[in-house]
Amino acid sequence: MATITKKKLIQVISQEKGVHPNDVRNVIQAFLDTMTDYLAKGDRLEFRDFGVFEIVERKQKIGRNPKNASVPIVIPARQAVKFTPGKRMRELIELE
Repeated sequence: MATITKKKLIQVISQEKGVHPNDVRNVIQAFLDTMTDYLAKGDRLEFRDFGVFEIVERKQKIGRNPKNASVPIVIPARQAVKFTPGKRMRELIELE
């Protein structure tokens, strides 16, 4: 299993589509910035067959210090991004 970085993704798309890497980089960065802005406002992003990004509330919970389990640690409630894969992505992942 490899880790694909943004740089590698730009390189692959650039070669596959015959587009200059700087143009691909600008589009990808604009896409990521726009996604982040919409999620920060609490909007839900849905891409058919790919998946859904949405903000969910993580409840407050009690954690434990592994070195001193008798001391409870309160982990505060927070918001987090949740991704739910779409039908096509789920099917492709299940084949692996």
